[in-house]
Parts: sequence; structure tokens; C-alpha cells
Amino acid sequence: MERGAALPAPFATAVGAVGLQICFDVRFAEGALALRARGAQLLTYPSAFTVPTGRAHWRTLLRARAVETQSFVVAAAQCGAHNARRVSYGHGLVVGPWGDVLVELGGVEEWTGEPLLGVAEIDLEVLRKVRTEMPLVRRTDVYPEL
Repeated sequence: MERGAALPAPFATAVGAVGLQICFDVRFAEGALALRARGAQLLTYPSAFTVPTGRAHWRTLLRARAVETQSFVVAAAQCGAHNARRVSYGHGLVVGPWGDVLVELGGVEEWTGEPLLGVAEIDLEVLRKVRTEMPLVRRTDVYPEL
């Protein structure tokens, strides 16, 4: 596994500007903040968290990224056994810009082996309202791209 050479710019979609990150990236606020500064309205984190780290950190980290960037966060999550030594936690989430969990799919505890699909409304008016009513000022000496 190698780190990426650059953070891809957010791109326009029918549900807003999407900033892409993956699994381990959710542990670091800097990437999410940089994507927000570049116009992201929705952050994605497709992941395969293990059961112990999923139970301890998954929801907390995703909600934190949503709150600190005032963005929607969509986190698809693998679930179940990959092999005898690795089991993924599951619990795909969609979190709103206020930190509210809009969708949470089941996890390894109750998974039947069938794929799960969650649907959430991405309302950019909600995003605008959160960002307008609680403007966050960022230090430009820490994040020069802001």
C-alpha cells in the first residue's frame, strides 16, 4: 500500500461537488478540510474497517469529518469475512453536515451475506443553511489552500 501523490479535486455531480477519499483517510481531518476548501459538499469514504476498529472508531470518525467540514459524508463499508484472519465491520453510513446519521446499514453482527443498499436525501439547501448559520473560520497559516 502506498499513499497517493495528490488529493484529487472535487468534481461536480447531480448531488453536489464530491471529494474522494478512502478507508484510512477518514482518520485524518486535513484531507477532508482541504477538499472542503476546494468546494466539496459531499465526502466519500469507501472502506473495509476491521471489526475492532470499526466498533471503536467508525461512527465517531465519520461524524467528525461531517461536522468539521459541514459536508455530507457517504461511507460504503465492506462487511463479513475476507479470509480466516480478516473480517470487515460493515455499517455503511450517510452522515449529514450537522453530524446526524441519515442512514446506517447493518454490520457483521447480523449480516446474512446479501448486499445492502441505503438511500439518503442529499439536500444542498440543508448544507447551505448549516454553512451559513454556523460559519467556520479556518487558519490560513495551517491550511494555506484555505
